[in-house]
Amino acid sequence: MPEAAGWQAELEQLKAVSARIGGDPLLTQGAGGNTSLKVGGALWIKASGTWLAHAAERDIMVPVEMAPLVAAVEAVDPAAEQAHQFTVAALNNSGLRPSIETTVHALMPQRVVLHVHCVDTIAYAVRSDCVGQVGPRLAGLKWAYVPYARPGLPLALAIAEHRDKRPDVLILANHGLVVAANTVGEAEALLDDVKARLRIVPRKAPEARNDKLLQLAAGTDYRLPRSEASHAAATDAASIALAAKGSLYPDHVIFLGTGSAIAREAEDVAGVVARLGASPVSILFPGTGILMRNDATPGADAMARCLADVLARIPDNAPVRVLTAEEHIQLTDWDAEKYRQDLARKAAAKKIA
Repeated sequence: MPEAAGWQAELEQLKAVSARIGGDPLLTQGAGGNTSLKVGGALWIKASGTWLAHAAERDIMVPVEMAPLVAAVEAVDPAAEQAHQFTVAALNNSGLRPSIETTVHALMPQRVVLHVHCVDTIAYAVRSDCVGQVGPRLAGLKWAYVPYARPGLPLALAIAEHRDKRPDVLILANHGLVVAANTVGEAEALLDDVKARLRIVPRKAPEARNDKLLQLAAGTDYRLPRSEASHAAATDAASIALAAKGSLYPDHVIFLGTGSAIAREAEDVAGVVARLGASPVSILFPGTGILMRNDATPGADAMARCLADVLARIPDNAPVRVLTAEEHIQLTDWDAEKYRQDLARKAAAKKIA
């Protein structure tokens, strides 16, 4: 391994960049997104279920042995889905598992990889005409479009098809953005460049009717969302029409459930719950705003805000691709995601206690 002082300083630099990325809800939300640094034969990557926003104050980076992990991916070995089996135990002070997308980072040849759920990028990535839309905007960069694949081994295999061309930018369909470079500074600069190129001016949504929402929430297991911006998903007519089409990206499914629960005209919370036969994490009341279930985790609230931000950047006539029923099952029946959700619930319980 390179001289300790050198790579540890680089790791601290990555943590600082990670915290900045994590503090921007237009780039990452909750436990979404991950960053990494390759040092010798090890890959230091954000731990599963942790927040990039906490990178400067908590030990969230986990070391993984790259060679055996990459070999497992190339052999399409199911073990590649269990990245924690490849951690460098002696250096893993936190005892946490590496990100569910560790294989993605390991397959990128660049030393530094930043994976974010940039809302501008997602607004393009959910469109069936994504390549034609982003191509002119990314002119001059080495980039590739990766069709949707479940995070983890399937996504890593899809990315592996582009390894020979060594792209520095990946647009992940129905998912997000990956940028890579050989230094932390270069990676952050590239992220800023791509973010600026793909920036979309969001539609302005009418304000929420908080008085009406409080009336709807009274006596129920629901509350107002933590972010006022979340209401735009319901108060903007074009956004709610898009939400009605279905789930657009994995973290929506993981933290908010399949699709969006949208109240019908004159329907209250009890009516929505009775019609659906379950209590959804969030409910969109057209023209009024949204309510979150009382036990919704901070991650769920972050994803409610993300939904509003993404929808506001998609034209109402855009050709949108939603996740299929099979793709929903792949996400909800996946052990790695169950682990991440369990961490989120435990973290939320500690805050309540």
